[in-house]
Amino acid sequence: MEIYYVEDDRDIAEGVKTYLEVRDFHVTILESVSDAKQALMKRQPAIIIIDWNLPDESGDVLCGWIRRRFGENLPVLFLTVKGETEDIVNGFQNGADDYVIKPFALEVLYSRILAILRRTGGAESKELYCDDIRLDKEKMAVYREDEEVALSQPEYQLLLYLMEHKGKTVTREKLLAEVWDMNGNYVNDNTLTVTVKRLREKLGNPACIRTVRSFGYRMEDTL
Repeated sequence: MEIYYVEDDRDIAEGVKTYLEVRDFHVTILESVSDAKQALMKRQPAIIIIDWNLPDESGDVLCGWIRRRFGENLPVLFLTVKGETEDIVNGFQNGADDYVIKPFALEVLYSRILAILRRTGGAESKELYCDDIRLDKEKMAVYREDEEVALSQPEYQLLLYLMEHKGKTVTREKLLAEVWDMNGNYVNDNTLTVTVKRLREKLGNPACIRTVRSFGYRMEDTL
């Protein structure tokens, strides 16, 4: 299970990373708010741990951005020296799920992480993102720049499959098999070409849907 840890003190970050990875977590250390935003746009972890005092912006700004961008799907835990009552209240008001004050015991941090994951089910996000496109798997809805885009079922299933495999090139044969041919029915290859064309048009021809000539398609962040 993956954890993002936003912390510019490398010694603290490496200590937390070592402790948690022995307990079967994979920890990615990010040293600034901008680094965290870039990583989150590519992939969402099971939980993100945030320090308050970061080089470019403060942790509460990042927490607020996460809540606006990803809603309540991504658990946030503050790990910071800022222990005044107003700091803690501010952290929760910006969307934190928990707040741990430095200095701290690693055992306590680990227990807090497990408690958050139990409450949230440790589930993967119900939303997928690529550039300014958002796909809500629970609602089966797609948005671009927060405006809902009406898609047919094949268009939605095609986009879902590409977004679930973001950053990877998917062959035409694989898409035909996964999106149309699950019941063993023959589908003309031209169906895929037409559906991709319509999907692009409805989404305003986004740059993040790439054609890999003579092979297939790939979705990747470009912003």
